[in-house]
Amino acid sequence: MDIKHRFDVKRVPEESDISGDTNVQNARNNEISEPVQGHATYPVASNDPKIHRNSLAQLTREALPRLDHYRNCIQAMKRPSLGELYGDVSEVKDGNLEAQSPEVANESHGVKLGWIQGVLIPCLLNIWGVMLFLRLSWVVAQSGIIQSLIIIGMSTVVCVLTTLSLSAICTNGEVKGGGVYYIISRSLGPEFGASIGIVFAFANTVAASMNTIGFCDSLNDLLHSHGLQIVDGDVNDVRIVGTIAILVMCIICAVGMEWESKAQNFLTVIIVAAIVDFIVGAIIGPKDVLQEAQGFVGFNLTVTKQNLGPDYRFSENVNQDFFSVFAIFFPSVTGIQAGANISGDLKDPASAIPKGTLLSLLISMASYAVFVVFAGMTAARDASGIVGDVANGTQFYCYPNRSCKWGLMNSYSMMQVISIWGPLIYAGCFAATLSTALTNLLSVPRLIQALGIDRIYPGLIFFSKGYGKAGEAYRGYVLTFLISTAFVLIAQLNVIAPLISNFYLASYALINFCTFHAAFIKPLGWRPTFKYYNVWLSLSGFIICVAIMFLISWVTSLITFIVVLALYLLVVYRKPDVNWGSSTQAQTYKTALTSVHKLINVDEHVKNYRPQILVLTGKPQDRPPLVDLVNLITKNNALMLCGHLSEERLSHRARLNLARKSYAWLHANKIKAFYTLVDGIEFEMAARSLLQASGLGKLKPNILVLGYKSTWRNCDTGDLAAYFNVLHDAFDNRISVAILRLPYGEDYSKFTEETDSHCYDNGAFSVANSSQDLTNHGQTGFLRIDSFVSLNQMEQHPSNISLSAIGSSDNSLIDSAKALRRYVNTEKSDTLMPLSILKSKKKYMLNKIPIGSQLSNMTIFRQKQAEGNIDVWWLYDDGGLTMLLPYIISTRSDWSNCKLRVFALLSRQQEAELEERNMASLLSKFRIHYHSLKMVAGITEKPQDQTVTFFNSLLEGFCEEDGADPEVCVSKVELAALQQKTDRQLRLRELLLENSHDARLIVMSLPMPRKGTVSAPLYMAWLEVLTKDMPPSLLVRGNHTSVLTFYS
Repeated sequence: MDIKHRFDVKRVPEESDISGDTNVQNARNNEISEPVQGHATYPVASNDPKIHRNSLAQLTREALPRLDHYRNCIQAMKRPSLGELYGDVSEVKDGNLEAQSPEVANESHGVKLGWIQGVLIPCLLNIWGVMLFLRLSWVVAQSGIIQSLIIIGMSTVVCVLTTLSLSAICTNGEVKGGGVYYIISRSLGPEFGASIGIVFAFANTVAASMNTIGFCDSLNDLLHSHGLQIVDGDVNDVRIVGTIAILVMCIICAVGMEWESKAQNFLTVIIVAAIVDFIVGAIIGPKDVLQEAQGFVGFNLTVTKQNLGPDYRFSENVNQDFFSVFAIFFPSVTGIQAGANISGDLKDPASAIPKGTLLSLLISMASYAVFVVFAGMTAARDASGIVGDVANGTQFYCYPNRSCKWGLMNSYSMMQVISIWGPLIYAGCFAATLSTALTNLLSVPRLIQALGIDRIYPGLIFFSKGYGKAGEAYRGYVLTFLISTAFVLIAQLNVIAPLISNFYLASYALINFCTFHAAFIKPLGWRPTFKYYNVWLSLSGFIICVAIMFLISWVTSLITFIVVLALYLLVVYRKPDVNWGSSTQAQTYKTALTSVHKLINVDEHVKNYRPQILVLTGKPQDRPPLVDLVNLITKNNALMLCGHLSEERLSHRARLNLARKSYAWLHANKIKAFYTLVDGIEFEMAARSLLQASGLGKLKPNILVLGYKSTWRNCDTGDLAAYFNVLHDAFDNRISVAILRLPYGEDYSKFTEETDSHCYDNGAFSVANSSQDLTNHGQTGFLRIDSFVSLNQMEQHPSNISLSAIGSSDNSLIDSAKALRRYVNTEKSDTLMPLSILKSKKKYMLNKIPIGSQLSNMTIFRQKQAEGNIDVWWLYDDGGLTMLLPYIISTRSDWSNCKLRVFALLSRQQEAELEERNMASLLSKFRIHYHSLKMVAGITEKPQDQTVTFFNSLLEGFCEEDGADPEVCVSKVELAALQQKTDRQLRLRELLLENSHDARLIVMSLPMPRKGTVSAPLYMAWLEVLTKDMPPSLLVRGNHTSVLTFYS
């Protein structure tokens, strides 16, 4: 069936739909009419075999469970959305509203390997490295048989615990290319994954160098035994041969997986043959006197007793001890990640990695233990190598009286001496070192490619490009070759080994921590099919790895952690746009949930009071002054909810789109707030719903902030009543109220309304693309900007456009650009940007976009204020909120130049001095710093005639004699009953004009709208009187519970 018509449906008619013999016959002939849009269809019983042969896909829009529905790649098949199934016309057929981070769709589909070829053999080859043939005999000589077995045991414990953790993560979903980086990044997030990925790639690169140096050392020994050398038989020979070897191995890896796999099989056979050669030679014993003189005596009880205990000496320019020897040995067991490193090339990584890694660990650790026991029981620590010393029994009397060149302590060639055929040991050493180096070199470019594809570090993107059908990262191989060659030039094996040990232990520690963290948090997505792990064993593995790191070398460990931390902070700073569902995200949710639950049981105390504000903004970008004022108060330290009330019923897609754009705007403007939307019900009911249902536990709003309804005299009477009733609803719920009025209004939606038609939309902004729409809209002449136009980095934009069109033809208005930068954000990746559009329309728009002053009004609460005053008219005791809010604002950096002036009402003229002292004492006890305090008298005096006339003009059309709507009618009885209160509001206006006409901000006690006593028009007239032609005014009424205290 054509995928395109996957969900096409034919309707199977019921008998009631078929009228007459003709329709019945048509139905029997399978001539079925198309279904009516929006009606459910159900199949009916029929004897017609044609109907029974129809697939289920032809009978229903439902999709059966399929693997492709759950893939994250772009080409994944999409199931029908819920909106499609129940008939939401706003849903598009191929839409998927879930924001996903799709994996790379064009994955390479090269040769795929099974668990033996892809995991077991690479792990064995990686573990059987340079230490097996060149350093294990030296480890036995230094630490003795018992402590050597302890070193192997400790390494085994670390590796087994890490393997168990690695297996659990690998079986918790598909593992793609990138190995350890992929595992850690998808488990702990990109910060940890990328940082440890770089460290791990570096460790593998250096490990390749170390094994190449081991190969060169062995080759030098072989040439020296035949009296040959290339240059000097020392470090220069190592450098020359090592560079060539690294180059050849990089070419082999770059050719492809098949060649590398064939090379691995050949090398494995050689190593196994060399191991058998050693074991058989140890069992047979020495073949001649020369071998005895060199320290090989066969199984001997005396030698065994001598070699049981440690004999740490000065070697490799270091006074050796247990952990220094451990540091040199540990890189020999760091091959357990070899299978995970090429996880993208495995047929079934989830089953192959646990199976192959554990089996390789068992085989390799057993072989190491056998080597230690056989070497310790058959060879002496020191031997002269002189045949004549055997006759008189002095071949072992070397240390400390004389220097001997043979024995386990002095010669790295003892494995050749013990074996039945020495050249095979050389071949095994070559195979072991080269195979390990080959595996390491193979994994590094893939890890670099995974980092580059995820775009975590921009510098690696260049090296991640894939070539050919298999997508080989040839540039990554070049980078790997350069780094490996640089370390080969060091040419000192024991200098490199401890550094590698710390890097590997750091990555193993994080693997264990990943599993512990995921198993401890237990997100629902944590369902590994590998069951043989334990959360506490993983934690133990993490602790053991870190402890061993510091025991080996605390200096190197600190350097390792500093490097990891620096890489971690770099990723945190860059904030990559990825979402991998890491356990840290689950931890964030769990921590937040636990904190909210704990908060429920915490009794509220006035000292811990925080203003938790619900601000009715609509779309936050429509009312930036309102949002900015509340942000000044909460400032990341208290709850802020942006409430959007829509009487229109919105589709699911529209709601998600509004939430996405609102949160993007808040994020772009660095405002920490929540956005909540209620749609499909009237304004008053929606506001009541928000007041009662918003918040969680103790995180519920205790203050309602809304803008002043400046159109109350001309709006629909129902809207006026609804606005007024919202205040009552807030007080009914014992929620404080604050109303903001600005001289030029708070609503700037005319600048941010969406241009759905004739616009360019790249997901980040939308602007009109026609000249007419770009320059003019109605009579305003303002640039139309979409509500999600983010204006960050406007000043740094490379465009050289002059902003003279914005408010003036002479100046560029850089100040306006600075104020605008948080409202517009032009992304560098966009091919069509608002500023580039402005540049092309520059001449046409000159003097036609007068937004300079409007922009200043729009950003009033985020501008740096000049010296001025914040006037606080604390008229009535509401618990102290009227005093607290302006004090909080005055502490913000943008308002630090503004001083608090406090005005309070004077009760009795004859006690003015006493009342002023009392108020000053109260403010002092509250520890509120103010500039001046004034007790205002004359509040009970009769207002001036012009003030009364102004007030009466406000009520025109709302009085009984005007035939006003009964719902918003002011009766004569009401006017008479509230005459004194009205006169106080009028006198307050006169006092405000007298004292606060030049203030930067006025904060005043909000008149109480007594329930059932004052009508909406009269109350709004009071507010109009108090705020008309005034500086920005905030009217506040607390819920009359204390928010200030003078107790410690």
